Amino acid sequence: MRVFSILFRKEFKNYFLTPFGWVILALVVLMQGLSTSGAMEQMKDGPMIDNFLLVSLRAPHFWFYFLFIFPLLTMRLFAEESKTGTLETLLTAPVTTAQVVFSKYFAAFTFYALLWLPILIQLKIFSWVTGTPAPVEIGHMLGAYAILLLMGSFFIAIGCLASTLTNSQIVAGIVTIAALVILVFLGFVPYYVGEGFRAAPVFQYVSVQDHLTNFAKGLIDTRPIAYYLSMAALFLFLTHITLDFRRWKS
Repeated sequence: MRVFSILFRKEFKNYFLTPFGWVILALVVLMQGLSTSGAMEQMKDGPMIDNFLLVSLRAPHFWFYFLFIFPLLTMRLFAEESKTGTLETLLTAPVTTAQVVFSKYFAAFTFYALLWLPILIQLKIFSWVTGTPAPVEIGHMLGAYAILLLMGSFFIAIGCLASTLTNSQIVAGIVTIAALVILVFLGFVPYYVGEGFRAAPVFQYVSVQDHLTNFAKGLIDTRPIAYYLSMAALFLFLTHITLDFRRWKS
């Protein structure tokens, strides 16, 4: 546990000791602010059917910046160290492959979780500006944060695997974003082919759009929880195998 803690702190501090992490944080806060402003505009123009938080998370540009968070967070985890040769040095040290994989994964996941805390500040700003509490229930908040963290656990695992497959950060980022775009597209398949399509329930089960909508409404479903956690575990297992292969190969 001590080795894991040392590796975790090293990886996590890298996000704050380099401009890269601050750029990601600034980008996400800026885009979240635009989403909140857009939701406030809709609220000003007329009554909203959905809650304020769901409207802000379903803004047209949400998926654009949301999907790009993950390649930015993960593309350097293994690829950069592999390119500079420090990964091979780390793998020859008295540490296990699992400690390396999990320390990098949880460092990226912890930083990702911090990216969504400014939403609370923005909701507070909403109260200052309008003089009324933000139209968001505690269930909406818990559901939204839960699904964002669940999706993040899976998507970061995809990025970790992509980063172990290449020495290029750019290639790792492209592979990650391509995989995530495909996952998002799968959720639209039932709308294109119709609900009568026999495999429609499968695509609805993996639909990240439906999961976000339901959880942000406070509708907690255990099926997406099992799906995201099991897929995160699968991709971390594949990451471990890939890195272990490189370890013994070298």
